[in-house]
Amino acid sequence: MADAQQYEALKLENQLCFPLYACAREVVKKYKPFLDDIDLTYTQYVTMMVLWEKPSVTSKEIGERLHLDSGTLTPVIKKLAEKGLVTRHRSPEDERNLTVTLTDAGRALRSRAEAIPGQMGQCIRLAPEDAQALYRILYQLLDCLG
Repeated sequence: MADAQQYEALKLENQLCFPLYACAREVVKKYKPFLDDIDLTYTQYVTMMVLWEKPSVTSKEIGERLHLDSGTLTPVIKKLAEKGLVTRHRSPEDERNLTVTLTDAGRALRSRAEAIPGQMGQCIRLAPEDAQALYRILYQLLDCLG
């Protein structure tokens, strides 16, 4: 009979990855009704957030900011272009470089999305100092993993 101690590391309750995964799923689920109102998925929303900060950017830069690979990001950008929120242009010098630019409709969507962070703040009840600590720790973890 195997020693129970031997398998202690395999217990779900001892995994850092599980609460991170479960929380991410639950947070994205809380975003859904607000994002449905502006016809965006969560991944489309965070992509638009990058573009609201910098209205013309390469897909590579977007991927780096969002920690997404091109296989995930390409269909997101394509869908945003189909919705008329962005345009896509390949660099004449290097066809591999795709520049994504916000359209007037994409800029206008920003005003409709402005309330979402506040709405999410009502859904996630953390003391401000706890939210700041969590933010700092999560970005520290991203830096360690990147």
